[in-house]
Amino acid sequence: MMTHRQQRISELLHQELSLLIAAELADPRLEDALVSVTRVVVSPDLRNARVEIEHALPSERNGQVLAALRHAEGFLRHALAENLNLRVVPALSFHVDETERRARRVDALLDALMAEAQSGKTTSQPD
Repeated sequence: MMTHRQQRISELLHQELSLLIAAELADPRLEDALVSVTRVVVSPDLRNARVEIEHALPSERNGQVLAALRHAEGFLRHALAENLNLRVVPALSFHVDETERRARRVDALLDALMAEAQSGKTTSQPD
């Protein structure tokens, strides 16, 4: 469970990183990616932050997007230090948030099961 301070810093980082990534990064690997920060989790010692992102590119290009963000980590940390009043700016580790993709897969499976159940009801003959 996160402390109040961790939650507050996570929210600050989430807001600021969202703005910085959308407006300040000009890496060609992120062109057309529409990267959005979905979640930031800060470690208890406030020295590390796990940044979960989503993007509009196919999942085969996850590595490319993550590489571009890792390359920009120094710039992002410097900008965070300038924009936020934090004693220590946490090290950033970027990860693709798979929640939405998994949710779509579960929905598709449930829809398939529902369709199968519906077709089973219409083809079965009463005794």
